[in-house]
Amino acid sequence: MQSIAIFCGANFNGDQVILKAVEQLTQILADRKISLVFGGGKVGIMGLLADDMISRGGKTIGVIPKFLLDKEVGHTGLTELHVVETMHQRKQLMNDLSDGIIMLPGGFGTLEEFFEVLTWLQLGLHSKPIAILNINGFYDHLLKQMDVMVEQQFLKAANRKLVITSDDPAQLIILMENFNAKPDEVWFRDRNLT
Repeated sequence: MQSIAIFCGANFNGDQVILKAVEQLTQILADRKISLVFGGGKVGIMGLLADDMISRGGKTIGVIPKFLLDKEVGHTGLTELHVVETMHQRKQLMNDLSDGIIMLPGGFGTLEEFFEVLTWLQLGLHSKPIAILNINGFYDHLLKQMDVMVEQQFLKAANRKLVITSDDPAQLIILMENFNAKPDEVWFRDRNLT
């Protein structure tokens, strides 16, 4: 992987466990010469990621909609900053610029971004690894809900397995590098057409 898109919050609650995980992740990315693709903001976890990546000499690529440039305080110290018109264009460009995607803690916007690109994977529109860095159990309930979806037969088990999860940044990157699913085959082979 040459670049990874990270979906995360424009807020940061001060949790030192999250901060440490961000630092570990950016160290791995910088050491492996993997570019960071992110939402382009200077605030919250986005800003922490970018600042730490810059301090390590890593490549940072931001993508931000024009209307959020001021609200999320567009980061001015990046390798590249792409300003787009809409949230959908932001998501699409982040996906286009990356070889994989990781979700860190965040709110509604983070979840929306994650689930759209995950749905694209399920439908076979791309074959990139999609992962959750489950820092300190932040996404335990969300992952359990995915299991409930399988139990209740609203989600195929094969598609649930498309979500790569770890609480360790180094292990997560290894799992992503070894990702080998063919989602278009998974989707069409497993869906019930009746």
